[in-house]
Amino acid sequence: MDQTHASSPLAGAVHDLATEVVLALRSGDHLATVCGAAGIDEENRTGIAAVRVIGADLLLPSVLYGRHPHPGDVAVLDRAVREFPPKPDAPAATAWSHWHMISTLQRMAPPAPGAAAPGTDAEPDAAWLEEAPWQAFTHQLSVLAPLAVPAAPSAVQRAAANRAVDLSRGFVRAVRRRDWLQAAGAGRWLAAIGGEPATLGLERGLDFVEQMGGHDPRVTLHVRAARLMAEARAR
Repeated sequence: MDQTHASSPLAGAVHDLATEVVLALRSGDHLATVCGAAGIDEENRTGIAAVRVIGADLLLPSVLYGRHPHPGDVAVLDRAVREFPPKPDAPAATAWSHWHMISTLQRMAPPAPGAAAPGTDAEPDAAWLEEAPWQAFTHQLSVLAPLAVPAAPSAVQRAAANRAVDLSRGFVRAVRRRDWLQAAGAGRWLAAIGGEPATLGLERGLDFVEQMGGHDPRVTLHVRAARLMAEARAR
């Protein structure tokens, strides 16, 4: 683990986990376990909390490459869902992240017949996104960047598709403010939904974001996801 990025055990675990997701995205290796490579198992509570931070992106390599996830990663993500449910007063973004984790588990690794599912299929409310100012909209969508994946429709994804211009403005603003994580998340959404102005230069913008913010593996994760989705759309 790179100690320069480990200001706390949780931050260090998140850094290691995101790094392993990036490596899996680059290699396309669906046989290796992301959690195992990061030293995380079902008994590691700090690791489970880190998985809750990363969310459904734990299985992103399998989602984008269309392959079965490693059973160990499925088990740890399922444990994170059960160990860290959102509190009744949790922010809407937390509820959506939790919903997406459950949705991804059900889509990528459905439970065996007779096994209990980890939650419900009901989507949280997304009406708050419709009227949010473009700055706040971009911030919230960047927090929810794990939802920006193909074949996973949701009210959040529909809201993003309806406000591609606002997301583009937010992407530019985040770059100017040197908020690389927000820029990477916004760019990932734009790559997933399309519709950004041609003058935005998203591909070059993402290159710049990765160059400037690539010390944070979460930035690289979003940028790599954006590139893979853009490549898939272009085929």
